[in-house]
Amino acid sequence: MNKISHHRLACIVFAIIMGIFGIFHLFNAENMKGTVPSWIPGGIIWVYITGIGFVLASVAILINKQTKLACYLLAAMLLIFIFTIHVPTIASGKDEATKQMALLLMLKDVGLTMAAVLVGYNSDRPDDEPNE
Repeated sequence: MNKISHHRLACIVFAIIMGIFGIFHLFNAENMKGTVPSWIPGGIIWVYITGIGFVLASVAILINKQTKLACYLLAAMLLIFIFTIHVPTIASGKDEATKQMALLLMLKDVGLTMAAVLVGYNSDRPDDEPNE
């Protein structure tokens, strides 16, 4: 019986979480369209594109194909969220509660960005490599 490495297990858990985010975007796009900055044309279409991006990255990680590319693109997408959604809201939010929520969401996205970079960077690591 094959043993799954800690690294692969972490990648699978990360992929499942990203997939859930994607499904949430696809099924709740109407509720999320307000998160798209008003200066970006397209509105709700970006929520769907984001959802598809999350799902595709999740699938790539789960099947272990094009994982590095998928993770780096996922990290880029999350960085775009940080700089187009969270930072402006922190800087000019209508009240302190809104600014605090934007800060928390930004920190979440920073963490997910770093996780995506680590999963992508280590994607060519053999599963049977011993831990040091």
